[in-house]
Amino acid sequence: MQRALNQMTVPHLSFEAFLDLAADIGCVGVEARNDMDALGRPLFDGMAAEAAGALALAKGLRLIGLSQVYPFNSWDETRASEVAGLIATAKAAGAETISLIPRNDGTGLGNGERQANARIALKAIYPMLVAADMRALVEPLGFGRSSLRFKEEVVGIINDLQATDRFKLVHDTFHHFLSGGGPLYPEQTGIIHISAIVDPSLSVGAMEDEHRVLVDERDRLENVSQIKALLDSGYDGPVSYECFSPKTQALSDPKTAISQSFAFIEAKLARG
Repeated sequence: MQRALNQMTVPHLSFEAFLDLAADIGCVGVEARNDMDALGRPLFDGMAAEAAGALALAKGLRLIGLSQVYPFNSWDETRASEVAGLIATAKAAGAETISLIPRNDGTGLGNGERQANARIALKAIYPMLVAADMRALVEPLGFGRSSLRFKEEVVGIINDLQATDRFKLVHDTFHHFLSGGGPLYPEQTGIIHISAIVDPSLSVGAMEDEHRVLVDERDRLENVSQIKALLDSGYDGPVSYECFSPKTQALSDPKTAISQSFAFIEAKLARG
């Protein structure tokens, strides 16, 4: 399993400390984020993209992705500018992908409407990716309020556009669980995001980002089973920790906690 780390898991660390942590716990790479405004944290802590990419490389890490454009499927001139800007930043930093996140506010849910909105956006983004030789990761969100919940719909659109060379899926174990599961599409998966829900009192409908913690034996999302199924089906990309729980984000020793959780998962996978 190729370990990776999403910056949201440790948002209070400086960008360089985040890279050091990822290297220390044996990650192949990291995902950096541009949506931590609440913490007053710009992308790369304001470091030039070229310098940020060089720093990651110097620490033996790939810059697997930059997150994010939201909501990508509400396509207009503003969104087009945001996509172009993130692509340019990714190219400058040597990042491998950008992330596209669908609207998640309870609008655009209608059958036909949601597919059309996604198709319009992906069709417009595709030539931008081709021109830049860049890939984008599309992440279905499993919440009932999400305008793009199901992998099947995303894959169908990508296939219809003949755009599989530029678009890949994010398989997020949390969102896959919330959406009711379904096909895995390992060949079209660009990254796996992992996190756990361990609170036994939460109904599925009440599960939110704030509940997403590190995986241990209490995990309700069946992370190990999901990862194993993808690996057994040929997926060979990174598995990235993306936790949003304030408790996880505030850990005093994230190195030990994250390392132990990765080791727990790997031991379970080894036992089959």
